Amino acid sequence: MPVHRIVKRLEGRSSNILRKEFPELLKLPSLWTHSYYVSTVGAVSKETVEKYIEAQKGV
Repeated sequence: MPVHRIVKRLEGRSSNILRKEFPELLKLPSLWTHSYYVSTVGAVSKETVEKYIEAQKGV
């Protein structure tokens, strides 16, 4: 699946969840901009990426 479709789905789903929890957000035309940034991890192993993601959860 192309990255732009994944981003679109994440934005749509999170927007629905946030608008249900915070009805005042219904006044806004959009919660997200049309921009996003994607990059590759280069020559880093899958394990290194997974460790990084897990470490970020505690921040």
